[in-house]
Amino acid sequence: MKRHNTLLISSSLVLFTFFSACNDGNSNTKEPQEKSQAKGYALPDPGKFSDTLNGKSTRLYVLKNHNGMAAAFTNYGGRLVSLLVPGKDGKPVDVVVGFDSQEGYQKATERYFGGTIGRYGNRIANARFSLDGKEYTLSANNGRNTLHGGKNGFQEVVWDASQPNDSTLILNYLSKDGEEGFPGNLNVTVTYSLSADNGLNMDYKATTDKKTVVNLTNHAFFNLNGEGSGTINDHLLQVNAGNYSPVDSTLIPTGKIEPVSGTPFDFRQPSAIGKRVNDKNEQLKFGKGYDHNFVLDANGKTGLIHAATIKGEKSGIVMDIFTTEPGLQFYGGNFMQGQNSFKTGAKDEFRTAFCLETQHFPDSPNQPSFPSTVLQPGKEYHSNSVYKFSVDK
Repeated sequence: MKRHNTLLISSSLVLFTFFSACNDGNSNTKEPQEKSQAKGYALPDPGKFSDTLNGKSTRLYVLKNHNGMAAAFTNYGGRLVSLLVPGKDGKPVDVVVGFDSQEGYQKATERYFGGTIGRYGNRIANARFSLDGKEYTLSANNGRNTLHGGKNGFQEVVWDASQPNDSTLILNYLSKDGEEGFPGNLNVTVTYSLSADNGLNMDYKATTDKKTVVNLTNHAFFNLNGEGSGTINDHLLQVNAGNYSPVDSTLIPTGKIEPVSGTPFDFRQPSAIGKRVNDKNEQLKFGKGYDHNFVLDANGKTGLIHAATIKGEKSGIVMDIFTTEPGLQFYGGNFMQGQNSFKTGAKDEFRTAFCLETQHFPDSPNQPSFPSTVLQPGKEYHSNSVYKFSVDK
């Protein structure tokens, strides 16, 4: 696809500083935290993302609005690399963790940082499902299950990219019939844009020539106090969900929808993420913390609904999530092991980032009681989510 008005901005022109007197008390993250504060937050060097992969060119694309917000994406995996938003002192904070080069993403032990996820976000049990009596076998990449589309999901491909204006990036990818075992030629368009009121808009569309299943999302890892600032356990989270879907020991939903009331999954009122994460609870044991789908309270509404609000207790940055999706997967960084170095030099230590992924429910193709993820030829898949940022001073 033709590229136009591409913004490849040198990091020397977009260097921002951000200083704070934060001390998370965690010796595992203290040194990287000090490094990030000393350097300030900056968009990465575009030159480190210019390459050729599988015969296609990769680049860094920078989006801006006129209200102090900037985002950097690479078309390798449709990944959100950096997201700078104003903190309570007015200085930009990079609230997305990631790497300063394409090589960093390619070599990372965690495959999903910032990636556009498909064909199917989350897990499919036993790497198989059936449509109209025909069974499809997928690639198993999470024990016996399929996770986020299989071994080479959308986060591993090079997307065609165009940038029609300063604040919009359009990504296209044709997932061919049989890719990772999924049926149908799936034509996907994802539009990322920044709004004037500091919203990151994520708009997903897809069509197919054969009956298939689709569940698209973005896997950004957030820390609203800034990359390298330590634990996210003190972030205040509110999720507008009275129910959630419990899982088995392999994190596949049991098929039940259960109330959050009286459990550590009750975030209907703002609560610190870490307040109950160590409670004696079988579901927390299975996920090694939070890694569960919340059933959002639509209350009969259609279109965008308010899914969640989360606040960085140090930065004052608030993120409100709105979505057309029925579910929200909350992952608390339980499998982060300090094996990767981020843009600031900070390691991906245990629970130093979180994900709130808007999507349909895990394993829906095998769960007839869940909202359907089937896409028919002649129909269009369309999903929209907005991550809106403000400051509580």
